[in-house]
Amino acid sequence: MTGRVQDRTAVVTGGGSGIGLATARRLAQEGAHVVIGDVDDRAGRAAADGVDGLFVHTDVTNKEQVDALFKAAKDTYGSVDIAFNNAGISPPDDDSILTTELDAWRRVQEVNLTSVYLCCKAVLPYMLEQHRGSIINTASFVAVMGAATSQISYSASKGGVLSMSRELGVQFAREGVRVNALCPGPVNTPLLQELYANDAEKAQRRLVHVPMGRFGEPEEMANAVLFLASDESSFMTASTFMVDGGISGAYVTPL
Repeated sequence: MTGRVQDRTAVVTGGGSGIGLATARRLAQEGAHVVIGDVDDRAGRAAADGVDGLFVHTDVTNKEQVDALFKAAKDTYGSVDIAFNNAGISPPDDDSILTTELDAWRRVQEVNLTSVYLCCKAVLPYMLEQHRGSIINTASFVAVMGAATSQISYSASKGGVLSMSRELGVQFAREGVRVNALCPGPVNTPLLQELYANDAEKAQRRLVHVPMGRFGEPEEMANAVLFLASDESSFMTASTFMVDGGISGAYVTPL
């Protein structure tokens, strides 16, 4: 099947790498006009060029830049049909609550949670005017599970994304706008590679809990986003869409 999002306009934040880049490519393969928002100009421009799309420099914590991103999508392509609010960070100074300082806490909350608020706030008027649209917000499996190897602000931010997505999905369901939360498990992205690059023991401690025995790939998350963006998920809103290799359903994993 092809053309599942044919001629629709999709905005992807954090589209220069990882899940965002894989999703931009997947949506373009299925016929979408793709607009990349990223703070990394080089990566973002390369991503947009690779899908014959549009790049807009975007600091997702800056309201004016977020507003300009969605306005550019509307002005260029005439609609905003899909918003994949995906940008996020997981810095090494976000750790246990006992060691994570307030500046690290606030920085992660701004990038991971406040940015999703800003993106939803910016895109909803366009979608409500059109009486159609699909918003997909990147939460995480950590939004529904606890970890003894904590990243306290990251976990809290993703819980906030999940809760906000649920509320918006309910609030705007009868106006043609669907809002769902993608909850990836551990995914083989530059973010995860950086986190585990110098600590194989930490990586293995997490990997052992994944029933499938491996980390996910960005392309697998992109396929999930495509489903949520397309009409194939037309009766889904306010959902917690787990794509986690079974980690959230596991008590013990296979040997």
